Amino acid sequence: MAVNYTIHADVIDIRQDVPKPDDVFLVDTNVWYWLTYTRASQAEQPPKNYQTNDYPSYIGKAISAKSQLHRCGLSLAELAHLIERTEREIYSRSNGALGSKEYRHNHSTERANVVAEIQTAWSQVNTMAQTLDLQIDEQVTNAVLSRLSSQPLDGYDLFILEAISKAGVVKVITDDGDFVTVPGIQVFTANHPVIRSAQAQAKLMNR
Repeated sequence: MAVNYTIHADVIDIRQDVPKPDDVFLVDTNVWYWLTYTRASQAEQPPKNYQTNDYPSYIGKAISAKSQLHRCGLSLAELAHLIERTEREIYSRSNGALGSKEYRHNHSTERANVVAEIQTAWSQVNTMAQTLDLQIDEQVTNAVLSRLSSQPLDGYDLFILEAISKAGVVKVITDDGDFVTVPGIQVFTANHPVIRSAQAQAKLMNR
């Protein structure tokens, strides 16, 4: 079933956009995953061609243009989860299905491989992007709870929204359509259904 996105953000199709030197972007976890983890295509649900082509291409153009790229520390938690899950899926194809706890604790060589993959991926993220720090205190937690009722995002992304809000960053490079429900930001994406919805709702923007 198609997702019915109610678009509140401005949406920019990265296939039609050229990054500028004064652009300041937050790069979402899904983009870092496709860009830095070499075995993403071997997941049970592999990325689509546009995900592994259009996003790395746009990030490369942004770096060449000397745009500012930012990361959020919470992305490390998401990225580590995605990499461990994919490594477990690859291992299970040849060795039988394993739960995440079994895989993590009973196979030390595999665990070492997972750690190395995560460290390698995050090292690349660190090289390309500056950090947006977020202290998760009661004030931030309450703000996230408040957002929860009006903006249909998952927990990680709600905290990331708080990080960019505090830093004054409004441009987000992501394939996650949930972000388009947030007013006051610009979503840079190649997600086809999101772009179609934005066009239909007069929220697709050309710069």
